[in-house]
Amino acid sequence: MTVLQGVILGLVQGLGEFLPISSSGHLVLFQRLFGLQEGVLTFDIAVHLATLIAVFYVLWDDIIGILKNPLGKLPLLIIAGTIPTAVIGFLFNDFFKELFVTGASLGIDFILTGLALWYAESVKSKNKKLDETTYTDAALVGVAQGLSILPGVSRSGFTLAGSLIRGLDREFALKFSFLMSIPAILGAAAKDGYDLLKAGSSMSIGVELWPMLAGMMAAAVSGYITVKFMLKKFSKINLKMFSLYVFVIGALVLIEQLFIRKYF
Repeated sequence: MTVLQGVILGLVQGLGEFLPISSSGHLVLFQRLFGLQEGVLTFDIAVHLATLIAVFYVLWDDIIGILKNPLGKLPLLIIAGTIPTAVIGFLFNDFFKELFVTGASLGIDFILTGLALWYAESVKSKNKKLDETTYTDAALVGVAQGLSILPGVSRSGFTLAGSLIRGLDREFALKFSFLMSIPAILGAAAKDGYDLLKAGSSMSIGVELWPMLAGMMAAAVSGYITVKFMLKKFSKINLKMFSLYVFVIGALVLIEQLFIRKYF
């Protein structure tokens, strides 16, 4: 991996994590296009953690509020949403990991993201705020987040779609999605990091350190810009435009997988 490739992949992660287009799916896609195989899991962990810097920086006041009142409604909703995500990840970890390696479901996953976003935008919202959101709502959003472990399914896209389908107010749905990303990303990074250590994997500093650092910086900066943009503009954005984008990407990947077969 070159430094330039690291920067591009970091930008892909930062933009894709908080736009409903699937950062993991785009990372798999670009890594295949770049012909990268060695060290990609280590790099993926690093850039995913870097995007959390953006969430912590932008939503610091909310995070402090959660820490000061850990038994309040919002932290309990986050816990209720995180539990099904963790259960799905634990039960199907090997299956999901195989899909990341092969990329076999990537095209279909992008299309599933598009369908979820399209349907969510078509549902009439009940504009439920924090006080009106139930733990069942949060748990179902957590199930949606668990399904986003599939490589081309967008975590933010599925959590936003799940929130809107359950009638949550758009602004609260977005903030809830961002806050739910914290335990999800930390948990996935911890699990992948443990697997790397258990396997005795090591990073070649001379080859991988600078691309990784460049990627982390690009992910943090682009993630910050994307979070700020979404918080400012999401109430006016129609999710169907993201649907159209992932439909096109999904269709192109499927054509590659079924007919060309150069990268997959």
